[in-house]
Amino acid sequence: MIDRVRAILITPGGALLTIKRIRPGVEPYWVLPGGGVEPGDTSLEAALAREIREELAGEAAVHSLIHVEDHDRGREHFFLGRIEHWDPAARTGPEFTDPARGQYIVEEIPLTSEGIARIALQPRSLADLLAEHASAVFALADLRTALGSRLKDAVNT
Repeated sequence: MIDRVRAILITPGGALLTIKRIRPGVEPYWVLPGGGVEPGDTSLEAALAREIREELAGEAAVHSLIHVEDHDRGREHFFLGRIEHWDPAARTGPEFTDPARGQYIVEEIPLTSEGIARIALQPRSLADLLAEHASAVFALADLRTALGSRLKDAVNT
């Protein structure tokens, strides 16, 4: 089972920072910055910070963990935060050097129910959560407290 981290990043203008994925033979879809937890990562938040550096050449202030999703292939942890600066031209992730993996286009999407409905944000359960709470996303409960030991186990396995 693989643990993954994703960043729900809100820009200074109040938009949601996403990555539009364009792959041959697949309809475009949007994901949030993030990826797999690696052996050298000391915590889920450390993994998230590394992924944000690689995929956006940016740094974010993490506010909370608002969603955890289990899949047959692993678990994804969705952290909410704010990002002030990013530079897609300075990305360093290995996925950007492999043309077979398609395009990764950084896009700001309005953090509104309508804005989220206009894109195919994956996973759908998270898109629904964000659409429902778009005007008060920072009021969602921080799951880190409730999941404390489970989060530590995710990094230590």
